Amino acid sequence: MFTGLSAFPLTPFLGTRVDERAFTGLVSRLTAAGVDLIGALGSTGNYAYLSREERAHVARLAVDVAEGTPVMVGIGALRTSDVLALAEDAQQAGARAVLLAPMTYQALTAEEVFGLYEDVTRELSVPLCLYDNPGTTHVDLSDELYARIAQLPNVASVKIPGVPEDPGAAADRIQALRKVLPEATTIGVSGDWYAATGLNAGCDAWYSVLGGTFPQAALDITRAAAARDAARVSALSDRLEPMWALFRRHGSLRVMTAAAEQLGLIAESSLPRPLRKLDRAVYQEVAAALDLTGLA
Repeated sequence: MFTGLSAFPLTPFLGTRVDERAFTGLVSRLTAAGVDLIGALGSTGNYAYLSREERAHVARLAVDVAEGTPVMVGIGALRTSDVLALAEDAQQAGARAVLLAPMTYQALTAEEVFGLYEDVTRELSVPLCLYDNPGTTHVDLSDELYARIAQLPNVASVKIPGVPEDPGAAADRIQALRKVLPEATTIGVSGDWYAATGLNAGCDAWYSVLGGTFPQAALDITRAAAARDAARVSALSDRLEPMWALFRRHGSLRVMTAAAEQLGLIAESSLPRPLRKLDRAVYQEVAAALDLTGLA
């Protein structure tokens, strides 16, 4: 479950409510494509902007539409009590795994971060993926903290924020992580423009934003990685560089939202306020990138 492609769909909005029809359509695309894991309510899924009730409903929708494809549900929140409630909701919805990033307003100490995972894993009956996303959480996790958290029950995978661009340095990074993590704990790369380097360096999985809307393009890369065809992995990723460039400049959520809007998969202005869509000039750049990469 924590290998290959984990695809993270958007959670689009219609005004102030979740667009159920568009969301289930995105999940159906992932199921039809044969992704290995569906990551509902990740950062791409706008989890931080939804109420508990909305998140529980989205989790149920994802599981119902997934038709047996494993679903992992994001449970991050500021308070541990809320995380525990969200974990219970996800499990009751039928999620096969949960994804947890240490959200914060007040800066968290290492002991507080560890305590969060200790409290949550104590109550879980499904596997957990440790989500390290300092760009949004502003929490930096050391390798020592990775190692401590990974020893807790039910921690099955680590979603890392990227790898060094140099292939040799990337391989060294993954090997260093292997030395501190339990043998059964998988390592998944995120930050889509790092995916090819990370997979070629030995990552077990790609936790993918692009894959949530364009699963076939992402599957081609992960399947080439599984076949140990590093040249093909790199070539396929290089073809997507126009998208990666936009991700780096404007953030993957807004770019992927614009792409899905242009393909008619979701309605316009589908981000939850206060988030706003990209301006017209960048919107046109996204359209051009879709044509250049063959994603359109």
